[in-house]
Amino acid sequence: MARDSASNLTVRRRLLLVFILMCMLLGALLFRLGWIQFAMAEELQQKAWEQWNRSIPARSSRGNIYDRSDNLLAGSATAETVVAIPPQVEDPFFSARALAPVLEMSEERIHELITQDRAAVYVQRKVDEEVAKEVRLLNLPGITFTHETKRFYPNNNLLSQLLGFVGMDQGWGGLEIYYEDVLKGRDGNIVFPTDARGREIPGVRRFIPPKEGKDLYLTIDETIQFIVERELNRAMVEYSPERVMALAVNPQTGELLAASSKPDFNPNHYNQFDERFWRLFPVTDTFEPGSTFKLITLSAAVEENLYRQEEPYFCAGHVTVAGHTIRCWTSHKGGHGSIDFKEAVLSSCNPAFIVLGERLGPQRLFEYVRAFGFGSLTGIDYLGEGKGLVFKPEQVGPLELATSSFGQGISVTPLQQVMAVSAIANGGYLLRPHVVKEIRDPDGQVVSKSSREVIRQVISADTSRQVSLIMEGVIKEGSGVNAYIEGYRIAGKTGTAQKVGPEGNYIPGEYILSFIGFAPLEDPQILLYVAVDGAKRGPQWGSQVSAPLFRNIMKDVLSYLEIMPTELPDEEELHVVEVPDLKGLTVDEAGALLDTSGLLLKVIGSEGVIKDQAPKAKASVPLQTGIIVYLDDLWTDEDPEEVQMPNLIGLTMQETAEVLGRLGLKMEPSGSGIAVEQEPEPGIKVRKNSLIKVHFSSPQD
Repeated sequence: MARDSASNLTVRRRLLLVFILMCMLLGALLFRLGWIQFAMAEELQQKAWEQWNRSIPARSSRGNIYDRSDNLLAGSATAETVVAIPPQVEDPFFSARALAPVLEMSEERIHELITQDRAAVYVQRKVDEEVAKEVRLLNLPGITFTHETKRFYPNNNLLSQLLGFVGMDQGWGGLEIYYEDVLKGRDGNIVFPTDARGREIPGVRRFIPPKEGKDLYLTIDETIQFIVERELNRAMVEYSPERVMALAVNPQTGELLAASSKPDFNPNHYNQFDERFWRLFPVTDTFEPGSTFKLITLSAAVEENLYRQEEPYFCAGHVTVAGHTIRCWTSHKGGHGSIDFKEAVLSSCNPAFIVLGERLGPQRLFEYVRAFGFGSLTGIDYLGEGKGLVFKPEQVGPLELATSSFGQGISVTPLQQVMAVSAIANGGYLLRPHVVKEIRDPDGQVVSKSSREVIRQVISADTSRQVSLIMEGVIKEGSGVNAYIEGYRIAGKTGTAQKVGPEGNYIPGEYILSFIGFAPLEDPQILLYVAVDGAKRGPQWGSQVSAPLFRNIMKDVLSYLEIMPTELPDEEELHVVEVPDLKGLTVDEAGALLDTSGLLLKVIGSEGVIKDQAPKAKASVPLQTGIIVYLDDLWTDEDPEEVQMPNLIGLTMQETAEVLGRLGLKMEPSGSGIAVEQEPEPGIKVRKNSLIKVHFSSPQD
């Protein structure tokens, strides 16, 4: 019996163990089932969805860009993209052969795309409407379409360097890349179920719409931008420079009103242009500023009570600093002689500004230089801003102090100069420039708004007023007289800076001719900077090239902004100028003679001295009249009946008629505007009474 009891106990224990094991196994299975049903449900559901369904991306519509008056600058249009669903392509070789001529792609490339082991693949993106229509007519299995947006710029080149452009999927330049996260939106999908072989189950497609990007509203004024670019295009024709540039801002707010440099590009076809022209030079590039930088030295001297305009000064035409001779632009005639500091400033005398720099000393001068924003980024909302180069205190010796005081030896961006002079115009406040005024969502609600941002006060309001009045004197009596606009009080400063070569040396005969100024003086509303870099034609003087360019732009802008003249014309002052005798002078000497005269030099010929001029010497002409001078290389001693064909490009029809008449040639004109084409070409020798064909056109055409 004892043995039977022991045997039963063993059996029971074994049964209990088996029961426990079964319960544990069942519990594990239940736990696993619960884990799959609840914890892994979302993951498994997603995997099942991906296995049963396929999707084609539906790109979001990129946000638009508008100017300050809601004019469209950059928009998006719907475009179709050819898509292949490889599992549904029945005959890849036939499909590739049929698509190749329509899409202008090789059969091999199309075959490679449509046979990939993928749910869907792009064959060709953003095709034209006609191409999409032809592909549809082929009715190829597995070939379908998705909708995308294609960027377009209605004004072509206008504002191109600031706007930038969009590549296939994202911004690649300018504001398009700087505000990529704001503009791009969120993509959607076209979703459809498939069978086990990846074939679409018809009639069950689902569209998940994309979310549109936000819109940018700029501080830029499209009309001011047009005026600026029109005149820059004309300057490119007239002076044949390497490049020209301009910036216009509201000095009271820091808002950019216009920004351009030429050559530029068309963002609708950006890949057809040199990459060098994609960037906005006035923001990204640095160079020695020249005489426009003298305003910083002057402001510092006025603020520190070191400038006294009645103080006598003698300019000998040069000064020696640390063994180096630094010349005044009047050195060819022995300098200005005995003048006062006001006359020295108005005539942009280098030695006089060296004196002001020495009075300030390196510590104080460069404190003001940095306070005005030089040597640091302005903080503008544009990618690739240049920083410039300013001497460190330990690098400044007597020579560096002297050259910096009149704008040599340091490098700055035009934007830095614009914001520094804006501080002079607005009462002494350095502002942060900005381009975007508002950001709005697709429903038109404002989500972000820019406002005036003061970085620091650099000079007092009294100093600001004094320097502004001195700048007005430059327009009325100094080298800026060719920027004068009757009825308006304008403050300005010319600049003629010698260009620095790749090895750090100055390039003989190559200059950056600039002008900066603002109006009206009583309540500055617009500040404009213009520069002509490396002009191949005309006199190399800021007063002769950049000042008239400034005037042409500013005159139209003031009219557009409906800023009325504040000064009535003085009937007794007729603004008549007597023409000096320029015969026998070089072009450079003639430019220096006319620097403050209010007359413009028009040079006909390539080299030599001036042989003739029109109007003649001692004639009385209105202010800003163009004086046409003829160089002696136009005529030859071998044959008095033969002349060398001059370059007529950039002349008006009246000026062209005057030139050809003086040379004994006849004109066959066509079009209107300024001369843009001529036949024969410049430099060719022609007989007198020859017929010269000249085509005239607008610089915007």
